[in-house]
Amino acid sequence: MVKLSLLNTLVSAALLVSAHPYKRASCTVDSVDSANNVANCASITIKSFTVGSGKTITMKPANGAKITVAGTITFAKTSSEGPLFTIDGSDITFDGAGKTAFNGNGASYWDGKGTNGGVAKPHPLLKFKGSGTYSKFTVLNSPAQAVSIGNSDGLTFDGITIDNSAGDKGALGHNTDGFDVSADHVTIQNSVVKNQDDCIAINSGKNIIFKNNKCSGGHGISVGSISTGKTVDTVTITGNTVSNSMYGTRIKVKASATSASVSNVNYSGNTITGIDKYGVLISQSYPDDAGTPGTHAPISNVNFKGDTTSVSVNSGGKRLTVDCGACSGKWDFSALKITGGKAGTIKANNAKITAGSY
Repeated sequence: MVKLSLLNTLVSAALLVSAHPYKRASCTVDSVDSANNVANCASITIKSFTVGSGKTITMKPANGAKITVAGTITFAKTSSEGPLFTIDGSDITFDGAGKTAFNGNGASYWDGKGTNGGVAKPHPLLKFKGSGTYSKFTVLNSPAQAVSIGNSDGLTFDGITIDNSAGDKGALGHNTDGFDVSADHVTIQNSVVKNQDDCIAINSGKNIIFKNNKCSGGHGISVGSISTGKTVDTVTITGNTVSNSMYGTRIKVKASATSASVSNVNYSGNTITGIDKYGVLISQSYPDDAGTPGTHAPISNVNFKGDTTSVSVNSGGKRLTVDCGACSGKWDFSALKITGGKAGTIKANNAKITAGSY
């Protein structure tokens, strides 16, 4: 009986170990192979290494893992399509420690054509999924779109810098979106984007906050472009600065879109300067800025309220254009103040706009 009892104890212990794999206290990532093998790591340190051509990384850390950046992951020029780096985990704490965590080697690809032709460019460079907080790191020179956020259970990005400003030279950088969001419950704050396309493009999702960020050189803050089957609901855009850009803020719905919608987009306390084309554009005619809007992807409840959102448009630009085929609700623009440029056109369909200063 004693031997049988001991045997049962040993079997139970073995089953317990197999059900709960051993979690390593700490792991070092210094190669593609080690980056792809972190499933049981509670604490991870990323050191400098290069991702060779044809290689990609998919990190799936243990739940609750803490990741610290101590070096740069550099991506060699590659024929891989992208993303070149994916991380998917629950309750992850990613501390960039103020370092350049990712170098996309963008200058090896830039030809002024982006993802519309020319040299094939992997995009996005990075993809984040799951939940957790990612903070204080730089993404340098993405070949095209930099950061994609998808399948979120609650993600916060705090103090991120996306720097594609080198692509300004010769207008070679193109389609270098900062953040592309297709996820729920996402906060992006205290971050800097220097690029040649959207600072952020919210393509689908709900409960998205974009606050206290700085955007320059690109296409401003965008909701969309919205495609068939995509919805965006409850977005807060507050305390941001946009400078020296083509657009200030945009909502852009594809003219061809069906079974799609945008609702409850709220702007407050943003400062926008040096805009060349449109200070504020709300359009259902994309890819045209304005023209013949679609009617099957409604926009409702867009507001500029609370603290003043001030917009300064350059002489050749338009202050405000609303181009609706299917818009509704009471839109409160009382905290919108636009100066400079020239008047746009307002075709609001069934939306009732409370006048601001534009």
